[in-house]
Amino acid sequence: MQIKPDEIASILRQRIEGIEPGSADLSEVGTVISVADGIARIHGLDNCMALEMLELPHGVTGLALNLEQDNVGAVLFGDWDKIVEGDTVKRTNRLLEIPVGDQFLGRMVDPLGRPLDGKGDIPVTETRPAEFKAPGVVSRQPVREPLQTGIKAIDAMIPIGRGQRELIIGDRQTGKTTVGIDSIINNRDSGVVSVYVAIGQRMSTVVQVREVLEANGAMENTIIVAAPADEAAPIKFIAPYAGTAMAEYFLYKGDAALCIYDDLTKHAYAYRQMSLLLRRPPGREAYPGDVFYLHSRLLERAVKLSDDLGGGSLTALPIIETQANDVSAYIPTNVISITDGQIFLESDLFNSGVRPAINVGISVSRVGGDAQTKAMKKVAGKLKGELSQYRDLEAFAQFGSELDAETQKTLARGERLVEMLKQNERDALSVADQVASIYSGTGGYLDRIKTERVQEFLQDLLARLRTEKADLLDRINETGELSDEDQEELGKAIGEFVDDFGPDFDEEGEPLAAGESDRVEEAGAEAAADEQEAEPANA
Repeated sequence: MQIKPDEIASILRQRIEGIEPGSADLSEVGTVISVADGIARIHGLDNCMALEMLELPHGVTGLALNLEQDNVGAVLFGDWDKIVEGDTVKRTNRLLEIPVGDQFLGRMVDPLGRPLDGKGDIPVTETRPAEFKAPGVVSRQPVREPLQTGIKAIDAMIPIGRGQRELIIGDRQTGKTTVGIDSIINNRDSGVVSVYVAIGQRMSTVVQVREVLEANGAMENTIIVAAPADEAAPIKFIAPYAGTAMAEYFLYKGDAALCIYDDLTKHAYAYRQMSLLLRRPPGREAYPGDVFYLHSRLLERAVKLSDDLGGGSLTALPIIETQANDVSAYIPTNVISITDGQIFLESDLFNSGVRPAINVGISVSRVGGDAQTKAMKKVAGKLKGELSQYRDLEAFAQFGSELDAETQKTLARGERLVEMLKQNERDALSVADQVASIYSGTGGYLDRIKTERVQEFLQDLLARLRTEKADLLDRINETGELSDEDQEELGKAIGEFVDDFGPDFDEEGEPLAAGESDRVEEAGAEAAADEQEAEPANA
């Protein structure tokens, strides 16, 4: 059979004329040349962009990371084990985007925005890029507004401001997550939207966190982004970027957001695993050379925007886990140099009953008093210095040599300050309660109380102030200031309570004789009874 060129031309002409304009689907298509460990090598995507989403069969999504001369290295999300050599890959011309919006509040989702809490699908109308350029210097304003954690030791000595990046660092099981969760709970009514990003944790642990937040009424203002331990490395890799994108939705609306990354050590592990599988050259501790950039481009997105841009804020509390309190390891030093300060939790302190186990010597906030209320600054100014002095002298005191009176006085004050700063988890205090507690220590009122009675004294003191001096506490909470008159009134109220409580030492710091503190207590009780009897007569 002879094929005539005229016939071929007419057939082609008919086919071309039959195609309607716009009906042709023009897309760049590549082929999988190898797949293993969730990594695919793809040939034929010459114009592919870095971090572009790729479509593969079986609903699998790819993320282009390595753009090489003859192929593209992509990490795969979904059932990647169904992908085989020769499968077709399509470009989407879209970079990695994360669904965002108010509808995510109160929900637990994976980094791609898919629900994990069994409460049904989330209607999505808006997305934001997972990778977003951090605002420049002109777009920012200084961090001045405090973000209250409700934890005395932090709000007094290592204050956190809205828009700050404060690292929480320490060994495992030292209370790092507790600091983050308590901060979320304390800000449930302050208009701050919280995003808790769990990276590489057991799913049961993440569910426990959700239950704690629900029990304390904080979940309705919180989004939990979970990339649990059994997930593939690419999901863990994008988790903190996804959480930040969800928080940025509120930031650019002019709201205040708080993002907790728990923890970035496991994030670095996931990135190292991915990079080695992509055949990127390993560097120190087998991490790729850009592991610093991995965290810096994430944490630089925390910002207090200028008033022209709405004045929103995004506060970042990254968590890093150390090995044997070694803060000089690779990832800890990287993140310390990126953040505006660190809260160092020490296992020795934790095991000795000092909780939160904050090492005051190493912990620092580079924003400092700028992010503190005036009332707190006034009463807590000397606190860090006195505690550091106590820690230094404590080492000498262990030798048991004779100590002069001044040293003994410093040690006695330090013991009481350490006891005063102890606080149970989920026991957040208002600004006024913190100011009263700290002033009782720095003002010298606790010097007349035995160390083991300090916690009992503070509980009873706050209960009394809430009933008898409620207007004073309200004034401190509302204004954040402590005038000289208010300070005098607070000091007088604490001093009277010390006498009524039954001090263990006299004004000179000498121990009271046996039974004498009971007599002081009885005298205080008798005076109160006399006042009650006198009231009807006066009326």
